[in-house]
Amino acid sequence: MKELDSFKKNILEQYPRLTAEDEFRFSCNPGVSCFNQCCSDVNIFLTPYDVLRLKNHLGISSEKFLEKYTQVLGDRRQQLPTVQLLMTDTPEKSCHFVHPEQGCTVYSNRPWPCRMYPVGQASPAETEYRDDKKFYFLLHEEVCKGFEEGGKTWTIAEWMKDQGVSEYDEFGELYKEVAFHKFFEQGKVLTPQKVEMFFMALYNLDKFKEFIFGSTFLERFEIAKEKLDKIIRDDEELLRFGFDWVKFALFGENTIQIKTGPDTT
Repeated sequence: MKELDSFKKNILEQYPRLTAEDEFRFSCNPGVSCFNQCCSDVNIFLTPYDVLRLKNHLGISSEKFLEKYTQVLGDRRQQLPTVQLLMTDTPEKSCHFVHPEQGCTVYSNRPWPCRMYPVGQASPAETEYRDDKKFYFLLHEEVCKGFEEGGKTWTIAEWMKDQGVSEYDEFGELYKEVAFHKFFEQGKVLTPQKVEMFFMALYNLDKFKEFIFGSTFLERFEIAKEKLDKIIRDDEELLRFGFDWVKFALFGENTIQIKTGPDTT
């Protein structure tokens, strides 16, 4: 995590800060000489929504996806586990989902960092400079020739719309509310049980669904039938509920209602 902190520090101090209307020239397609090279030996950190989209694209459970395609790292500062996409166990250390000729085989459900590249985004919540506004920056990496070989001119806003970033915005903001919660600023510490609860509710969604519908959960908490119907059918609704549960279970926020009355156990 020291490398990540150092990277963020460099962005704050050295990278030009861009707005949504600033322009850049870039292209990524099989005709660019570096095609697929950026998909090897790279650190891609996955949000809960990234995992949801990928496991559903592959048609496997969240638990199987996490076991096969990710590694879980600890974050000493925030206490919360961080999920990183595994590379193949080959000298190239390629992404499991990249094909030599076709490129990304999960393109429609690729993770947020892959959608954004080469655009980066920083917000006050992710920095020590809480008075800063959200800003963008460009990642110029030696391996990438997309800036040099006949790129199209984009504004930052046009690029993000073209790459479907807005689909990820809601869940990205929900994740930040948890990851940068004032609980951690106050120096409080989560129990191991609460850390496990965080991971299950946000990353291991299939297990979280079992927890809701296969335990005494619904005997103890008041959840509207309409909401339950959505949760059982729709993983995105399940994840929204997961964020509510995490805020309740970890931080004591009033996001879930406890049942009261003589039948409550």
